[in-house]
Amino acid sequence: MPTNALPPNRDTIADAFRTLQDQICEGLEQFDEKGLFRQDLWRRDAGGGGRTRLIENANILEKGGVNFSAVHGPMPEKIAAALNLSAGEFFATGVSIVLHPFNPWVPIIHMNVRYFEMSNGTWWFGGGIDLTPHYVVPEDAVFFHQSLKNVCDHHDPEYFGRFKTWADDYFYIRHRQETRGIGGIFFDRLDGANHQTREQRFAFVLEVGQNFVPIYTELMRRHKDRSYGNLEKSWQEHRRGRYVEFNLVYDKGTKFGLDTDGRAESILMSLPPLARWTYDHKPEQDPEALRTQSLLVKGIDWAAGAPAVSA
Repeated sequence: MPTNALPPNRDTIADAFRTLQDQICEGLEQFDEKGLFRQDLWRRDAGGGGRTRLIENANILEKGGVNFSAVHGPMPEKIAAALNLSAGEFFATGVSIVLHPFNPWVPIIHMNVRYFEMSNGTWWFGGGIDLTPHYVVPEDAVFFHQSLKNVCDHHDPEYFGRFKTWADDYFYIRHRQETRGIGGIFFDRLDGANHQTREQRFAFVLEVGQNFVPIYTELMRRHKDRSYGNLEKSWQEHRRGRYVEFNLVYDKGTKFGLDTDGRAESILMSLPPLARWTYDHKPEQDPEALRTQSLLVKGIDWAAGAPAVSA
């Protein structure tokens, strides 16, 4: 940020997130070469609104959403209690992304960057980015985590280790005793602690968002033309089922949106177009699926290189 620039406030942060939404949509459209996002503008009765952008039946992407919102109003009692906050007016803005590809070798990706403040002066940033491969490709996992580490290290050498562990714990499907995917980074309530300014926190969050397109388009490039058949599509639909379970049971963003009377269509855009649940499913005929299951655990240090795993 230029030295003569004013410190970021709720309006400039929201404007930057709108621009980020534009940039991400444009980057994905250019790479996909077929799909175009359609937009729904919506208003929240209690205050604020947003822009929902959806892409469907594109070249690489079967379904995806890149959403912007900026909402405000009286803090609902349920949310205030969950966040350990007193009553008052709140403001929240952010960009949320989930992309579901056609090809089972291209991973699902999620990103969220957000800002929250209260009328009493409380503020913080939150967000994260994580990868949910249907099939874990170790080289992809290493690339993904090393890319995130580079972003984190640009701002604080302690960020990556702390936020990577946070992601491992957050994106965990407890009733399945497995991680949703290979994790990434997750962070919340990044405020003025440890002498951090709002400018510093915002610069980090914005850089996370700006790295989304280069990271994901590289992963799409690696696998978009890879062949697959019914076996791989079946496994993809089962892994999508796990994604649905996490989002509906554990995801705090989903709960916050619904509890603040957000737009259900925008909140639930994260769900895949097709998913599958088979009783006691075991993919014995798919060794790559079995290897993937063995890697859905916490604590793998992908940034240091791929672990040795037998198929």
